[in-house]
Amino acid sequence: MVEMELNKIVIDEKRHDQLIILREKNGKRLLPIVIGLNEASAIKLKISGFKPPRPLTHDLLHDTIKNLDAVLEKVVIDKLEENTFHAKLILKQDGKTKIVDARPSDSIALAVRAGAPIFVEEEVLNKTDIFQQEK
Repeated sequence: MVEMELNKIVIDEKRHDQLIILREKNGKRLLPIVIGLNEASAIKLKISGFKPPRPLTHDLLHDTIKNLDAVLEKVVIDKLEENTFHAKLILKQDGKTKIVDARPSDSIALAVRAGAPIFVEEEVLNKTDIFQQEK
């Protein structure tokens, strides 16, 4: 697995699909992922420091995980099927690992709230045509 970090969010409110770009931590590889406007906005709001008066959906999920005495250990983008990325939330609760299937966009929105690392399987990076080198 390759640890990645959020590098860019490209929001175009005239389009339905938005773009987030993950960059290899301590490396040059980039992975663009197309996501929805709501998820892109949720990520952008959190990293910009915006504090909503009431919890938004990803804040609610983060708070629920914490209230269940669990921790989001990491996010893993583990599959690319028919041009769609798949992810898993890796949770720890009472010393046990729990794995939850999730969309990468929701996973990343949750990771930025929890301060959890984001990983991508090497196979996913190798499989994709949109994989790039940062110049």
